[in-house]
Amino acid sequence: MFIIPEWWGMNDYVKRRAEQLAGLGYMAVAIDMYGDGKVVDNPDDAGKLAKPFYGNADLAKQSFEAALKQVQNIQKANKTKMAAIGYCFGGAMALNMARINEPLKGVVSFHGNLMSGVKPVANNVSILVLNGADDTFVSKDEIASFKKEMDSAKIQYKFVDYPGAVHSFTNPDATETGKKYNMKVAYNEAADKASWEEMKGFLNKIFK
Repeated sequence: MFIIPEWWGMNDYVKRRAEQLAGLGYMAVAIDMYGDGKVVDNPDDAGKLAKPFYGNADLAKQSFEAALKQVQNIQKANKTKMAAIGYCFGGAMALNMARINEPLKGVVSFHGNLMSGVKPVANNVSILVLNGADDTFVSKDEIASFKKEMDSAKIQYKFVDYPGAVHSFTNPDATETGKKYNMKVAYNEAADKASWEEMKGFLNKIFK
């Protein structure tokens, strides 16, 4: 299981998620997208680090494949049953890995951006999108464009909206971050728990 962090980088939140996945019995690998374990704590710096990845899909591909190479050197890793999950920025990058047909059974995007300009190729990577229904960072037009894109490429996907949830709804630190930087991000315990259960069911299905 690969985990792609939010735009803050390799912080404690993504490490906790890796531990949770390990607790479910998965080999969990958090991908250091920025390198050197870089972590930032404000949206200006985070935006500067994340922006190049949206403009150049090869950057995410390189980071992902570097992590993939490391996993392929681990004898106990099951290379035939791999998936990726991502949060916010990481969700967008996980979707891109599905679009370009990396060797994954599936990807899960938690409150991630949906359209990044990367055109999908027809493939068998299953997609699960877990979205906050009140997320102002993901417009209705973006959702419609995403669904149209997936349907046109004949890619299997499931889209779940959580009522009342806004951006970063899985992160307990999001509410304080939203207040500090005047961003519409907040934790939503019900959506967090429901989306995690949805992910578990999805992974059980694709790894049968």
